Amino acid sequence: MPRPGPAPTGGPAPSGAPAVTRASAVTRLPAPAIFVASGLTQYLGAAVAIGLFSAIPAVGVAWLRVAAAAVVLLVWRRPWRAGLTRQALGAAVLFGAALAAMNVTFYIAIDHLPLGTAVAIEFIGPVAVAALTGSGWRERVGIALAACGVVLLAGVTLELRPADARIGLLAIGAAAVCWAAYILLGRRVAVGGDGVTSLSVAMAAGAVVFAPLLARSAAPVLGSWRLAVAVAGVAVLSSVIPYALEQVVLRRVGTARFAVLLALLPATATAVGAVALRQWPHALDVVGLLLVSAAIVLTSVRRRAPAPEPVS
Repeated sequence: MPRPGPAPTGGPAPSGAPAVTRASAVTRLPAPAIFVASGLTQYLGAAVAIGLFSAIPAVGVAWLRVAAAAVVLLVWRRPWRAGLTRQALGAAVLFGAALAAMNVTFYIAIDHLPLGTAVAIEFIGPVAVAALTGSGWRERVGIALAACGVVLLAGVTLELRPADARIGLLAIGAAAVCWAAYILLGRRVAVGGDGVTSLSVAMAAGAVVFAPLLARSAAPVLGSWRLAVAVAGVAVLSSVIPYALEQVVLRRVGTARFAVLLALLPATATAVGAVALRQWPHALDVVGLLLVSAAIVLTSVRRRAPAPEPVS
């Protein structure tokens, strides 16, 4: 699950996007094609991460992603020059803890659940935030559709994989809660100053908070350059490339169209899971995915900006 950019409720990320967003070859592509490419690279990164779980525990891979992203962002943004206030620093630390927890729980989930199922269920977090902060019919219908979709997805998963499913469903439920916290805390961070600079502090804080618990589990990467390269590949595929491509889309489409594109992500994750991991969906899975996707559109289209995707 997850990308940098703590813009409030998923709004356009702050300035300073990677140079790839200015590449003319990319900007000439249709926005849906760019968005699908973004989703494919993001979840391909997740598929690569799943392949690492046999050598590094899922929680170790998740912590390595957070730590590596923190190093890159700290070198790039140098937040110590920004003169962050104590209040802004505190908000960034809380945001970083939620962000890291979201990544860790998502990786635990995809170690036990099909990728597409995990991504769809995790969307209950932003849908719930939209429902709780809104008061229109879209929010009420959206949360009902999302709930029905999640029940279908969870029911099929429990029936087919009862041993793994319980752990996976608990983990993805926790990830959804963390995503909701990510949205709410991300708004505070984004309006308090330079979002990307604050994100660098948040990433570093998340890595530090979880280091005593998870750093030891990441130790295998120190003894293998192949594992180190693979972890770097996960970070590039799941964070750098999708973030850069998303900036192109955000500059070209309105909120309503972006909401529709956002709803493609569960299906994109399912496609990657089927092709890369042989995790083929069943008929009820497809119905559940469609219900969740409809909920995403309904609860996102009214908002000025779409809900942010998790950095996981």
